[in-house]
Amino acid sequence: MATLHNAHSKVFILHENPEWIPPFAAAFQRAGVDFQEWIFSDDAGHAFDLDREPPQGVFWSRLSASSHTRGHAHAKEYARAVLAWLERHGRRVVNGAAVLEFEVSKVRQYLALQKHGFNVPRTSAVFGKNALIATARQYAVPFIVKHNQGGKGLGVRRFDDVEDFKRYVNGADFEAPVDGITLIQEYIPSREHFITRLEFIGGKFHYAVRVDTSAGSFQLCPADACRIDDMPELAGGACDIQGAKNNAFSLRTDVDAGLPFVQKLEAFLQQHQIEVAGVEFIETPTGERVIYDINTNTNYNAQVEAQAKQAAADRIVAFLDGL
Repeated sequence: MATLHNAHSKVFILHENPEWIPPFAAAFQRAGVDFQEWIFSDDAGHAFDLDREPPQGVFWSRLSASSHTRGHAHAKEYARAVLAWLERHGRRVVNGAAVLEFEVSKVRQYLALQKHGFNVPRTSAVFGKNALIATARQYAVPFIVKHNQGGKGLGVRRFDDVEDFKRYVNGADFEAPVDGITLIQEYIPSREHFITRLEFIGGKFHYAVRVDTSAGSFQLCPADACRIDDMPELAGGACDIQGAKNNAFSLRTDVDAGLPFVQKLEAFLQQHQIEVAGVEFIETPTGERVIYDINTNTNYNAQVEAQAKQAAADRIVAFLDGL
């Protein structure tokens, strides 16, 4: 069992999925910056005394809304406890306790984005299964269902018919959300077959990623560790899995820090103390930008990183080292 009080490092990474860490570990090594992982899996075995202070250092929270899908059912609760302890003692935390609550609730994201003047999809939050069908009937088809708390496209499905949705809800394939909240959402058509993911580091724009959606999947995780072969098949045909894996992600060079939309997002992130994030949006046929996800546990695609002027992982290490 590790005692958190006795740790010594410049930077501490709080997370539950070691598969996502190697690109960052390589960047820390290139920069000569010492770091240590605090892994919040159910079997990791950490302890801290509430009456003692945390170690000195910079703490970067990378807790993921999808941690329960990797067998770490209590990672988010343990993270809440540790982040409260760190912040109580004034430690520098990147993406702290308030940001974790954004990560685990799309409802919270949409409400905050709406308040700030951004377009988000029309969405209903449904508790349990009983109200799902009646709520779905209030939406035009096609419509989308997704989990309030998820990641990697968890629970995201498109339905072109309410009766198909009814069979899904009452069938063996229904995916119950971990927090009991299913979102029903209007389907947003895109002008072209791609979405855009804006990456922010230190609250500032880093680069824009074009994600090809022509294969038909909602699995948009950019990390090489994400399992593309687990992508759900959507209505209308199977996905071109290999094509999606190899060609989906590229730099989008026509979006930069000078765009008013990007500057407005920077102000939003600053207001909510979100320092590292990926923000995903769709451009509609009429030119509207509709934001549908804020991912505060962002990962980066190796092909995009190779194209960028500065790799995101290197910029993150420089940001953390400078705090």
